Amino acid sequence: MTIADQIHQIRQIIQLNAQKSGRNPDHIRLMAVSKTHPVSAIQAAYESGITDFGESYVSEAVEKVKSIQNQAITWHFIGPIQSNKTRSIAENFRWVHSVDRPKIAQRLSAQRPSHLPALQICVQVNFFDEAQKKGVSKDALLDLLGFVDQQPNTVLRGLMVIPPPQSEYSKQLEQFVQVAETYHKLQNQFPSMDTLSMGMSNDIEAAIAAGSNMIRIGTAIFGPRGNNHL
Repeated sequence: MTIADQIHQIRQIIQLNAQKSGRNPDHIRLMAVSKTHPVSAIQAAYESGITDFGESYVSEAVEKVKSIQNQAITWHFIGPIQSNKTRSIAENFRWVHSVDRPKIAQRLSAQRPSHLPALQICVQVNFFDEAQKKGVSKDALLDLLGFVDQQPNTVLRGLMVIPPPQSEYSKQLEQFVQVAETYHKLQNQFPSMDTLSMGMSNDIEAAIAAGSNMIRIGTAIFGPRGNNHL
């Protein structure tokens, strides 16, 4: 199958599962996770109607951003953030999904160029306290959201979560519902929050059923990860 075929298939899955849940499929944003895949693959996805692309490796991503500046692409940074990489992220991305501590939030705001619109921020939450996974703890989440919300050059948009992998739909759904319930409670305190970024190739159906409105799909669009060839 071509990338266009894969995207068509994913959009059908989104539409079907949204309808099952009584949701409008147009309110679910599809991000193509293009990390490690070449510019040619991004161009193919773009020509098939994808405008949101997610990257995790700063140097690789910046090369891609600069090589296809003439396209109406929204770039999302979704990988772990090192302090010495915040300037490149602030200068080249429109969204950042992986803010997990105040220092990173402050640096992104301070380093956002004045000629660009505010950086759109999702806070990454280690919702299930996995030792090997990045993200702010649930206990520290409220404080971090408040801090991000106060930064001058960023806009707090929501949460990004990667739950522990589960093979059974019921277990996937149970985890996603827990996240969604927390997200909806937090929306009352932070009105700018409108994005729940969760769900990937293996759990898209459960994520949609639970209320995700931004799905991050890599393998199901591009196939297995590449070798960082641009």
